[in-house]
Amino acid sequence: MLTGSIITAVGLQFFLLPNHLLDGGVTGISIISAKLFGLPLGLFLAILNLPFVVLGYKKFGKEFALYSLLGITTLAALTWMHVDHGLTDIPILAAVFGGLIVGVGVGTVVRHGGIIDGADTIAVLIDRRTVFSVGEAIMVINGIIIVLAGTVFGWENAMYSLIAYYLAHKAIDVTVEGLNDDRCMWVVGMKVREIGKVVNEMIKEPVTYIKEANPKDHEPHGVMLAVITRFDEQKLKRAIRKIDKHAFVVITSAHEVMDRVSEGSLYRQGPMAG
Repeated sequence: MLTGSIITAVGLQFFLLPNHLLDGGVTGISIISAKLFGLPLGLFLAILNLPFVVLGYKKFGKEFALYSLLGITTLAALTWMHVDHGLTDIPILAAVFGGLIVGVGVGTVVRHGGIIDGADTIAVLIDRRTVFSVGEAIMVINGIIIVLAGTVFGWENAMYSLIAYYLAHKAIDVTVEGLNDDRCMWVVGMKVREIGKVVNEMIKEPVTYIKEANPKDHEPHGVMLAVITRFDEQKLKRAIRKIDKHAFVVITSAHEVMDRVSEGSLYRQGPMAG
């Protein structure tokens, strides 16, 4: 929580705020409010985020609320006083690096079970209940903030802020989900055992047999699952076609693979009931 809040504060203080660019969500509204009323940004961050901490407590529990409170308090303290001059005065550079840094900071906090912006609470709820990711939800919310920001800081700065939002959105997704190149490979066919042995030999990874092939069954095909990398994908598809040209192969992205099975595992040795 502390690390993510500090990273976010660096992106705001040294890139976005000195160039009159905005972050999104409650932070963006706080920046606009601080400009209009001439009060510290940290004050609005603390006050406007409080209702969302309460909402997070009701929806996600005490631990989520405590982590969020720690992150929000840290960010508010680090942005109470403004830095007059950032690391660059060029708006496009400020938007690119500020957006990336803020995205990594926000993503770090979300990945470890908290928020530092009230809009993130809504985004996490959307992520849990819909097909949209946290970054996509935050991007939509921030798009609404851009319209409001354009009337205060000017439309040119609002357009630069849009670049920062987009890069932050991508950085959040990468930080939350990780740079994972793993794939789930599902094979449906009459020779899944032979294919599984070839996968074992070629990439030394576990294979799970969900269903054995049996010509006497009403559905005679077998089903096999393996976790591969994108570098293995093409050579495995070629190998499968040599064994069974009628095999049905589906390859999907795997955002996270936990506790990969060791080489001597039973998953490698025999079928698993499906």
